[in-house]
Amino acid sequence: MIDKILLEKLKTNFSEAFRVIKTNKVRTFLTALGIIFGVAAVITMLAIGKGAEKEILSQLELVGVNNIVINPIADDKEESDDDEGNETKRFSKGLDILDVQSITNTISTVKEISPEIILDTYVINKGRQNKVKLIGVYSSFFKVNNVSLEKGKNFSKNQSDNAKSVCIIGKKIEKKLFTGQSALGKYIKVKDIWLQVIGVIEEKFISNQAQENLGIRDINLDVYLPLKTFLVRYRDRKVIIDKEQDNGNGFMFFGGNNSGPKKRIPRGNYHQLDKLTVQVNDSKELKMTANVISRMLRRKHNGMVDFEISIPIHLLKQQQKTKQIFNIVLSIIAGISLLIGGIGIMNIMLASVLERTKEIGIIRAIGATKQDVILQFLAESVLISLGGGIIGIFLGIGSAYIIEFATGIETILSLNSILLAFFVATFIGLIFGIAPAKSAASKSPIEAIRHE
Repeated sequence: MIDKILLEKLKTNFSEAFRVIKTNKVRTFLTALGIIFGVAAVITMLAIGKGAEKEILSQLELVGVNNIVINPIADDKEESDDDEGNETKRFSKGLDILDVQSITNTISTVKEISPEIILDTYVINKGRQNKVKLIGVYSSFFKVNNVSLEKGKNFSKNQSDNAKSVCIIGKKIEKKLFTGQSALGKYIKVKDIWLQVIGVIEEKFISNQAQENLGIRDINLDVYLPLKTFLVRYRDRKVIIDKEQDNGNGFMFFGGNNSGPKKRIPRGNYHQLDKLTVQVNDSKELKMTANVISRMLRRKHNGMVDFEISIPIHLLKQQQKTKQIFNIVLSIIAGISLLIGGIGIMNIMLASVLERTKEIGIIRAIGATKQDVILQFLAESVLISLGGGIIGIFLGIGSAYIIEFATGIETILSLNSILLAFFVATFIGLIFGIAPAKSAASKSPIEAIRHE
């Protein structure tokens, strides 16, 4: 019986609250603006935060948790023999296979190692050339970089050791060259050499930001072959050739002492490898291993630091920290907006109490209790908040999509964030509606009726 009475009271109060709000549409909308923008900010902030979290996790998956990346620094300048009396210039042999062997055999914390040689070239299909990146790798490349094969198999020891003409291609290459067909077992002509496809990489989404910040390639567009096959059949920068036979990528072959005319030695990119990824056993060993590798390479490169060592997970953690700070700032802005919205509701409701003092006195005089008055004003406050919250939800969803479209920043909307925003709006209406409701209920019926 009591529950029915309470439900009837709530129904009556919300019906009256809706009538009052409908009568003052403009004022109600202006009052709800703070809630609208606050809820929209909460939803947008959470969508950006979840998108950033997903991006960090996907980037972490691409670079590996325990990886150290070594990139050579190419010297594009021409070196010359020094004049008499000047100190002789030191030269480095560059990053090469010997470095790979030294790291593998010397450093006990190393779990896997993956060298890469990269060549921008083309694949010929139906008489047309398509640009691709040809990558010479060890079979460990796919494990170290968390790359899975959708079909086919990895390079065997026989294929790697005997420089077999086989390759593994990215998913986009398969789609482009073998539309609607499987590429397994078929041949592709990369530059002047035919390679048999033995595997296809599982397609992965790699954002432009990840490619720029972490130096990650779009593996979907790569063609991989055993490193020895690359060196034997395509290019090996360690092979010194005569300048007359060189196409611009080698060294000048010279001899004799330092006397006589000055000779020019085009150095260019003298590194045999374009990238070297070292995977350690434990993430705690990353910094220590990187320091050991740095000292070893410097010694082997004749004291020259012609390489750069980075730890991707540290870069990602820094990015994550920056994005967390950004999300905190957005949360504060959203909180301030909601607070302002709540204060706006309280101010308008207090003004409404003053305007309707005589009305309050009349309903109290005909039998309404203090509880009835409180429920009526709370109902108005909650309805304003809920209305603002609903509009804010649609605005927030729209803002998330606009931000993703305009900036390329991935945003992820979730039901939890929408429900959170909805309940926050309701809570704001209840909290900031209490003071005006109590103020209305505390008025004496006789003084309220006499109020002018």
